[in-house]
Amino acid sequence: MAGLRFRLRQISRRFWFLPAVMTLVALGLAHLGAWLSTNPGTSDEAASWIYGGGVEGSRSILAAVASSSIGVGGTVFSITIAALSYAAGTMGPRLLQNFTEDRGNQITLGVFISTFAFSLYSLRTVTGGDEGTPFVPQYNVTLALILALGCIGALVYFIGHVTGSINTTRVVNLLTTDLRSSLLTATELTDPDRDVLPPPEEEFWADAETLLVEKGGYLQLVDHERLVELAVETGTTIRLLVRPGDYLYPNSPVAESVPTLPEGIMPALTVGESRTRDQDVEHAVRLLAEVGTRALSPGTNDPFTAVDVVDRFGDALCTLEDREWPTGVHARDGEVRLVVATSDFAGLVATMFDQMRQYGAGAPAVSIRILDVLAVATQVLDAPDRRAVLTHHATKLRDDALEATRNADDRITIERRHRAVLDAAG
Repeated sequence: MAGLRFRLRQISRRFWFLPAVMTLVALGLAHLGAWLSTNPGTSDEAASWIYGGGVEGSRSILAAVASSSIGVGGTVFSITIAALSYAAGTMGPRLLQNFTEDRGNQITLGVFISTFAFSLYSLRTVTGGDEGTPFVPQYNVTLALILALGCIGALVYFIGHVTGSINTTRVVNLLTTDLRSSLLTATELTDPDRDVLPPPEEEFWADAETLLVEKGGYLQLVDHERLVELAVETGTTIRLLVRPGDYLYPNSPVAESVPTLPEGIMPALTVGESRTRDQDVEHAVRLLAEVGTRALSPGTNDPFTAVDVVDRFGDALCTLEDREWPTGVHARDGEVRLVVATSDFAGLVATMFDQMRQYGAGAPAVSIRILDVLAVATQVLDAPDRRAVLTHHATKLRDDALEATRNADDRITIERRHRAVLDAAG
């Protein structure tokens, strides 16, 4: 079920999904309006606000609304493509998904397309002259006029929305929200009274049977509940050798099980062509890191954006103060049934700062800011293992930055900020 919900959620995020739904609703309203217009029971109060013109007038209105809405809709689509091109060149092609999944863009395009479909469907119901008994879908013409006003409002909204959507700071904030959400989902609150079963020793897996994947792709989702139920039903213990975000190569090992290998493991794993943020917390980090590294490229040379990204990484790290990474061990009735590979704090920090360190070594302002963030995170995260990871990255950054920095004052500042990280770690 988790895999099916994931697929449905992915479909609902597609750029075409919401406009398609709005168009179908518009066609249903057009059919309903035509039926209501043939109902002789319309009251005088209702007739006072309903369109009361003739055949030619209704045809002119519906044709004008249809032609103008599809024309402006094409312009909206063109502007969207231009915004996507700018975003791909400036912030990275992997961020295009954020723009296509933006509900504001989808709703705006859906308003124009549904208005066109509604008006065109309504236009075909208008009859008069040589066509037979005159018929004017009065409800439809009235609603078409209302939709035309809605199109004007949607256009004004879209101009402001698309302008803000390509603002780098807004993109960074949106990615930070996604990152924070992914971290809260991937981690859990610290509970010192909770009993956690340790994973089996390596000797336990000595006689395990290995499952090889047939088709390559990125592991997007793991249905843990389904795997646990499968292990309980077959009396086995399953260990996944991969985690969401890993690329599964054909004929490579993906799981192993003791004492036998049950059927039904692969249906619990969702494999696709791209990484997703649902269970892959490091992917959310990579999207934000890509904005920062592109800002440090010689063609862009925008250290201010890189500093913004570093600040958001510090924000994400400090949210982990009272949270811990799960062990990946799933038990049922006191027996370990499933062991999954999980992300860890060291991998998270490496994904955040390794590329930023490598590309920003020649930018002292960025290196100094990273050291400042590491110092604050070291103060907040008091676990010894986490502080060791942070000081390790601070030392690597100090070494690279000193080698690439010529100015003596900048070198002294870098040394001083590195010492602040070590002091914060005790």
